[in-house]
Amino acid sequence: MHEFKLTAQEQAMLDGAEGPGVRRAMEIVATLGRIYGAPDLVPVTHVQIAGVSYKNLGDAGVQFLLDWAAEGAQVRVPTTLNPAGMELDRWEAMGIDPTFAQPQLSAIDAFTTMGVTPTMSCTPYLFPGYTPSRGDHLAWAESSAVIFANSIIGARSNREGGPSALAAAIVGRTPRYGYHLDEQRLADIVVELRCPVRDVADFGALSYVVGKQVGSATLWFADLAEHLPPLPEDITVGGAAGDRLKTLGAGLAAYGAVALFHIAGYTPEARDRGEALLKPNARRLVVDSLEPGYTVMDADPDLRQIDLVTVGCPHASLSEIEQIAGMLHGRRVATQLWVTTARITRDRAREAGWVQTIEAAGGQVVADTCAVVAPVRSIGITTMATNAGKMACYAPAHSKVKMRYGSLEQCVEAAVTGVWNG
Repeated sequence: MHEFKLTAQEQAMLDGAEGPGVRRAMEIVATLGRIYGAPDLVPVTHVQIAGVSYKNLGDAGVQFLLDWAAEGAQVRVPTTLNPAGMELDRWEAMGIDPTFAQPQLSAIDAFTTMGVTPTMSCTPYLFPGYTPSRGDHLAWAESSAVIFANSIIGARSNREGGPSALAAAIVGRTPRYGYHLDEQRLADIVVELRCPVRDVADFGALSYVVGKQVGSATLWFADLAEHLPPLPEDITVGGAAGDRLKTLGAGLAAYGAVALFHIAGYTPEARDRGEALLKPNARRLVVDSLEPGYTVMDADPDLRQIDLVTVGCPHASLSEIEQIAGMLHGRRVATQLWVTTARITRDRAREAGWVQTIEAAGGQVVADTCAVVAPVRSIGITTMATNAGKMACYAPAHSKVKMRYGSLEQCVEAAVTGVWNG
């Protein structure tokens, strides 16, 4: 066990030299460092805070944030927010009750008072100017973002809690343990595929099949590169590879607790270090069918009538919005369609005309929120369809809805007809 050390500046923060808000933050960060056996703290370049929706926070959480803001705490590194429980400037049009909306707005006000950028999205790596670089140390609390940053970008983050991420933002540091260390980024399990994996829904089903068996292990996908196109140079666009890997990572984090995977010959560390990333005792997992994933995720196979088709969990990329606009051009939806995304991404898609196409078809490109953290039951939604593995995992329990799961094409057809024909 290493002795945990603070620098003189960090000790001064802990002693209250920069005020009670900073002292509270350093108490959290230092305590976690001691608990996890970290030798010291490491500076971070970016923080992503989860647990933003009032649905998750409750009144006690909102008050906690207001108290912290009142103590004068300010973030000292770029810091962004996970989705809220509603679109902030359209909550009335969405049918959100004021008893939910007002405390939600108070929470966002507390964050912005502390200097947090109110992005309200689970995909900070898709934001131009915010995407981390390989080797960057982060304090991210969104599990689907953590696994993407660790795996696809080669940045370094543990799975922070909401309060610990905010504390890290205020002090600009996080404990140096776990995925911040080279030796903790080695693969425990080699995954070999014996079945085709084609589209986003297949990658979601794969995430279930693997995630349920591996817990929090670090993975080495031996042959997944054969099922993927190259990553785009601009990851903020998404693209076929980025969209599939976004879904795979989100599901591995949701159905298991995976925070890092390597793809042989494909992801940054795997390209450079090869099988030196494998632990000597790494065990093998063979996947020969995606059917177990589809069976569980397509949870209500007799369900036909769909109240809401939702795409964008994690939040939709530019490439996904472009695909949906192309499928809807000249058509009309018969039920509610939400394409949930970051406001930043929606603005870029609007410039390209894709938002207007979706809206002309009767769909909505919804920013700031998603169907997991929004109070969808209160606005009459009881049945849902998606192509997102994480949504299929969380929405039945968190939003009390019945679920159909399938390809993007199936989802768009369900939106147009109001009926699931998969």
